[in-house]
Amino acid sequence: MIGILIVAIKIIVLLGFLILIHELGHFTVAKLCKVKVNEFAIGFGPTIWKKQGKETKYALRLIPLGGFVSMEGEDEESDKEGSFSKASIPKRMAIVVAGATVNIIFAVIVYFILVSTSGTYISNEIDSIIDGYAAEEAGLQAGDKIVKIDDEEIKSKYDLDNVMEENNGEEIKLQVERNGEIIDFNLKPTEVKSKVTGIYLDDEAKIITMDKGSSAEKAGIENNDKILKINGQEVNGSSDKVIEILNQSNSENQNQTESISENESNDNNEAIEITVQRGNAEVTIDLVPDTISTYYLGVNMKYAEDTFINRCINGGMETKIFVFSIFDNLKQLFTGNVGLDQMMGPVGISEVVANTNGFREFFEMMALISLSLGVTNLLPIPALDGGKLLILLIEAIRRKPLKQETEMNIQLVGFAILIGIFLLVTYNDILRIF
Repeated sequence: MIGILIVAIKIIVLLGFLILIHELGHFTVAKLCKVKVNEFAIGFGPTIWKKQGKETKYALRLIPLGGFVSMEGEDEESDKEGSFSKASIPKRMAIVVAGATVNIIFAVIVYFILVSTSGTYISNEIDSIIDGYAAEEAGLQAGDKIVKIDDEEIKSKYDLDNVMEENNGEEIKLQVERNGEIIDFNLKPTEVKSKVTGIYLDDEAKIITMDKGSSAEKAGIENNDKILKINGQEVNGSSDKVIEILNQSNSENQNQTESISENESNDNNEAIEITVQRGNAEVTIDLVPDTISTYYLGVNMKYAEDTFINRCINGGMETKIFVFSIFDNLKQLFTGNVGLDQMMGPVGISEVVANTNGFREFFEMMALISLSLGVTNLLPIPALDGGKLLILLIEAIRRKPLKQETEMNIQLVGFAILIGIFLLVTYNDILRIF
């Protein structure tokens, strides 16, 4: 009982707080722009608490899945003082984007603090050379600082990883600083082959999603299948056991010498027999993993000195990755590489929040959800803040507003689409959980 209460408190606090700061963004900017706010509400449905202020009614409503700021003249023309419709377009735009902006800023600040207090970044200085890789053959040494690869500046392992990720086995020109001197090397990165299935599991070995076009998808594996056996070995409802069996001959650390010999010795097209539970039936599927090639220099990099400045640098770099990952996910969604069945709604989010352990993990999840909420709200979809912003841009270009009936119909269509997506995502969330 206590556990359920703690879970409920965690979900209500996280979602409630993020909704609160979102609506406070709209509310605060509206007040600064002298626009009258009739009601400030958290939640939807029946009112469970309310208080009338000098100008604004404040309310808590039963369903804590959103909130709103109701402004004078927002949904219909009004000639009253402080009307939203009579405010200038720049002021209306500022009010519209304020909520999402607050969510994004909050997420960036929280994530930066979490990362910058956890340690420093990995520098561009080589700590050790791995036997059998290209770096050893080329003559690189511990203590060398990699300053450039193919004219790209390298200031940290993050830069190094970005350059190497784009390498397809081509020879590179590498520049290092050794004892104050700049030395040039030409080398061909070492190819490491590995097997991938393209499946992603929850803790209980249920498949929550798959990469589009992956070997698993082609073999007929489906989302929500629960893996029971691999090559006859019971996995006992453990995703860790699945990974252990699939990667018996692979090292988890791609920088270890063993990963080359073990991966290469496993370079064959043997099928994996996977038995899954699908509904009430057991289905056995033969899956031939995809073989992918990754290219490495064969170096372990040294951590930068643990100073306040370096921790801030690390926080900045990691936060940049964090922010751009959201945009990459949206790109994957709109290009079809990620389907709606892979999205997560309030039910799925609640489950993830419930499973967080400790304050750090809780605040990491809060930052992620806040950033997602902010960025998603700015998409140019009717009924979202981004859709309202688009209508205001059209008004600015036309130099006159859309007909009220036209704008209302656009908003209704957008709202209907969002409700449809919400129901579909919620249905998929429930399937994943149960």
